[in-house]
Amino acid sequence: MSSDSTSVTADRTGADQVLEDPDADSGDRSVGTADPGKPDADTPARTSPRVRQLGTALLVVLLLVAATAAGVLGWKLLEARAVETAARAAADAARTYAVTLTSVSADDLEGDFGAVLDGATGEFKKMYTESSEQLRQLLIDNQAHAEGVVVDSGIKSATRTKVEVLLFIDQSVTNALVTEPRLDRSRVAMTMELVDGRWLASKVDLP
Repeated sequence: MSSDSTSVTADRTGADQVLEDPDADSGDRSVGTADPGKPDADTPARTSPRVRQLGTALLVVLLLVAATAAGVLGWKLLEARAVETAARAAADAARTYAVTLTSVSADDLEGDFGAVLDGATGEFKKMYTESSEQLRQLLIDNQAHAEGVVVDSGIKSATRTKVEVLLFIDQSVTNALVTEPRLDRSRVAMTMELVDGRWLASKVDLP
């Protein structure tokens, strides 16, 4: 009988302790409880769809700008190379034509004049054709002979189809009155134009 009484007393004592301290376990239960209205500190902030769209649009714009810049740069490089190639070809043609233009013999005027006209175009060809008859007679009367040599040259300006070349020419001249060769030095500005795949002289000046 005494053991049962002791057990009942112990149970009542434990119950009384629970009733006296109703918040004893509340601390443990509240640890896992979160306010649904507030974001957890450990949860990363979400980026709004609008911000993501703006970022994507900005990236696309930057890529387009970079592609455009690369395209323009590539085009400029190709254009520069094309102009450089044209300038070299025109300068070679100008040097050859300068020798043709400054080398003449009263013994073969037909061949010399034909070569000059073949390498000319535009304004210069028209001018040379109009003055060729008078020049022909002058050369025959004086039994003139001339031989030109290009000693130096340079490119003044250039495009794909038009190049201005500056040439320095030494011309050895003899005639009926001057049998010993006389050296004439001149500077010639020659404009070359691309016509049907050939570089022809359209203008010849003595600056």
